[in-house]
Amino acid sequence: MNRYPWWKYAVLALALVIGLIYTLPNFFGEAPAVQVSSAKATIKVDAALEARVTQVLGDAQLSADYIQLEGNSVKARFGSTDAQLKAKDALSKALNTDPADPTFIVALNLVSRSPQWLTSLHALPMYLGLDLRGGVHFLMQVDMKAALDKKAESMTGDVRTALRDKNIRHSGISRSGNAIVVNFRDEPTRQQALALLNDTQPDMQWTPSAGANGDLVLTGELKPQSAIKIQQAALKQNITTLHNRVNELGVAEPVIQQQGLDRVVVQLPGVQDTAKAKDIIGRTATLELRMVDDSAEAAAAATGSGPVPFGDELYVERGGGPLVVKRQVVLTGENLADAQPGFDDHQQPAVHLTVDAKGARIMRDISRDNIGKRMAILLFEKGKGEVVTAPVIRGELGTRFQISGRMSTQEANDTALLLRAGSLAAPMEIIEERTIGPSLGADNIAKGFHSLAWGFAAIAVFMCLYYAMFGVFSTLALAFNLLMLVAVLSMLQATLTLPGIAAIALALGMAIDANVLINERVREELRGGASPQAAIHAGYERAWATILDSNITTLIAGLALLAFGSGPVRGFAVVHCLGILTSMFSAVMFSRGLVNLWYGRQKKLKSVSIGQVWRPDGGASAQPPSSDVR
Repeated sequence: MNRYPWWKYAVLALALVIGLIYTLPNFFGEAPAVQVSSAKATIKVDAALEARVTQVLGDAQLSADYIQLEGNSVKARFGSTDAQLKAKDALSKALNTDPADPTFIVALNLVSRSPQWLTSLHALPMYLGLDLRGGVHFLMQVDMKAALDKKAESMTGDVRTALRDKNIRHSGISRSGNAIVVNFRDEPTRQQALALLNDTQPDMQWTPSAGANGDLVLTGELKPQSAIKIQQAALKQNITTLHNRVNELGVAEPVIQQQGLDRVVVQLPGVQDTAKAKDIIGRTATLELRMVDDSAEAAAAATGSGPVPFGDELYVERGGGPLVVKRQVVLTGENLADAQPGFDDHQQPAVHLTVDAKGARIMRDISRDNIGKRMAILLFEKGKGEVVTAPVIRGELGTRFQISGRMSTQEANDTALLLRAGSLAAPMEIIEERTIGPSLGADNIAKGFHSLAWGFAAIAVFMCLYYAMFGVFSTLALAFNLLMLVAVLSMLQATLTLPGIAAIALALGMAIDANVLINERVREELRGGASPQAAIHAGYERAWATILDSNITTLIAGLALLAFGSGPVRGFAVVHCLGILTSMFSAVMFSRGLVNLWYGRQKKLKSVSIGQVWRPDGGASAQPPSSDVR
């Protein structure tokens, strides 16, 4: 009656082993490390950089626990902060020969002390939030007025292009704030322009009026809903760009989210170098398209055998070779609407670009006169420019065109990312900055751990005293639930915060409820005269419906917090929902497995140790609270 088949015990044993393996990395703590990542968009981090870092540290007689290429950075872990600081100085001096124009970012960081055999099994510790790990917190303000000004300037060019293409004459286009003012000399022309602009510029509200000089005027202003969309798009692009920049710091689970209508919260757990973080986040990047100078003088300048011709500049191409381009800027990143990776007509990797009306007009004019020549795409950061790519113009270009040839699929993806996310859509400034030290985070971790330990101990003592051997089973099931919850959070690489620790404590209190229901149901069956084996079987079977109902209603509340909450509330909800699921597994299946192992082998079970059972008449049994009850 109360026996599990062997496969159920195998499942429980496997769950226990997996739980131990994936919980273990959380107890090793973190070690100081130095992280090397690219400071320029055109420089990639690869195995060659890992070998170079190893050589530099060896020359400096610094021993690292390990040096590993992880994602877009190389990390070297050390046993002490003294070795960490010495390694940073050595790497900065060796990798960045020109401090004014650094090639790599050498930053301080923290990494897990987990042994390599655990890491090879992808057993990684949970990420810790800012309140537990320490780090920096920024509150950034987006200049929405600048975003609207930028859009109005772009639309002014679009209006001018649209009127020119349809041969509609006007006597001048100007801007008044974010409004576009178009002057006309006669009413028919104005009506013709009004019909055209209403069709081509749906985001603008055009109003006919009389000008101060007696001219006929069309005034276009952004519709309120369009202005809101522009501001939301600017905020979204800024958040995407910040994510790309923070990735260079190698921050695990950074928090970059919108706050209000025009603010962004940036939290970087574990970052020790605050100045470096501010430098990367506040970076400005601009995009320019220029023609390549293919003259003999330019070729001589590229090889170093002659001076750079007047009106030209010398830059470094992505592959590392020099390239001479003209100073005159053909197009800027402001005219670039989108850049996506794809394939050309010959199924070769390509980058598909989309520009606005002004950019399309310029591209048509330039490309028509320069077929067969190269056009360079340059990315400028901190006043230093590099050539991302320099394709050959094969035909007349317009609103949509593509870059292809001599690139892999990965290079096409990288180029598209650089082109569309190289700069912010609107300026931002840091209006609030807070730094949380690692010592405060360690104190919070210690307090959270102690609260869980004392809470667990109190529950265990009560259950063992009140339910005797069944209390021991319940306590072991509760420990298994805690083990599984931490393991699942680690496997999901969730971020643990103080609200998350509170949710774990709450999960312990809720998980023991299921065992209380089961134990009381077993007692009730014993009071009714059932045999011990029948009481155990009925207790688990009949308590399951109540346990399921109560946990489903609590899970619904947790899912509501997860769906509509944000920040700490969302972190609490994640742990809360996972704790409910693991508690149902541990309280029912694992605890019954223990009971079946202890009592299921006895075919003629005469008693169970479940504490004091009260008779139906209100009197207590003659047995002491911790003795067997027949």
